[in-house]
Amino acid sequence: MKDALYQTDIKEVPLLKRGKVRDIYDLGDSLLIVATDRISAFDVVLPTPIPNKGKILTLMTLFWLDFLKDIVENHLITAYVEEYPNILKPYKEILHQRSMIVKKAKVIPVECIVRGYITGSAMKDYQKTGKVCGIKLPQGLREADKFPEPIFTPSTKAEEGHDINITFEEMINLVGKETAEILKELSLKLYIKASNYAESKGIIIADTKFEFGFYERKIILIDEVLTPDSSRFWPKDEYEPGRPQKSFDKQFIRDWLKSISWKDNTPPPPIPPEIVEKTRGKYLEALYRLTGKTL
Repeated sequence: MKDALYQTDIKEVPLLKRGKVRDIYDLGDSLLIVATDRISAFDVVLPTPIPNKGKILTLMTLFWLDFLKDIVENHLITAYVEEYPNILKPYKEILHQRSMIVKKAKVIPVECIVRGYITGSAMKDYQKTGKVCGIKLPQGLREADKFPEPIFTPSTKAEEGHDINITFEEMINLVGKETAEILKELSLKLYIKASNYAESKGIIIADTKFEFGFYERKIILIDEVLTPDSSRFWPKDEYEPGRPQKSFDKQFIRDWLKSISWKDNTPPPPIPPEIVEKTRGKYLEALYRLTGKTL
């Protein structure tokens, strides 16, 4: 598809991992992360890319890393291709706006999810048990209701397939009490600062996930941050609890897959051009509202 990058092939540098969206290369004492235009839904990578999606994710992550750096250090070294090693110079055009060189942190194997509103898997768990990740919640919550205060709901970090929601006690067993408590405190602080800012720009951050790693014995923020891939963004002026919300994120793709009755154990279908364009438009609007930037 025109202007879309489905995957990279930088032969001069070892490919460490090809994730659902990102291609990660090993630069020795640092990593090169390239955000492609792949899109995943229900933990499956779809065959059709969304043009320039990787640039949108990268620009948004860079904005948030700077905005939140007073709360926690992060892994960014540089996102300016002019500062990249000479070996990457032939790929300058490909890497522009969709890549960053980052510190080589030891990834902490937990997704740090913060929820300000009830929806998605949290709603399903609540309807079954009255709880989310072991946290007892008020009775009578409706779809998209706001919690009295944001809640921390960790999950396992699966290489393949679905992440699994866990309790805070299970997280302590995985990473230790001190680390778990620091991650919970940091995640809630990051979410509260970001969501207050986003609301001032007309976007509700219903939930999001953060990832952290150890670098030189300190916990730092890594990976993408508060993007439409890792968060649910809702337009504030159309928010109405008791029903599914309109969104600026890949919920639109999830809803389309449901509308065509796609079964998640079968090959994913190509995305029609009109759905590609609408998805791209939603991502671009989120970028512009939050950062004032466009492509």
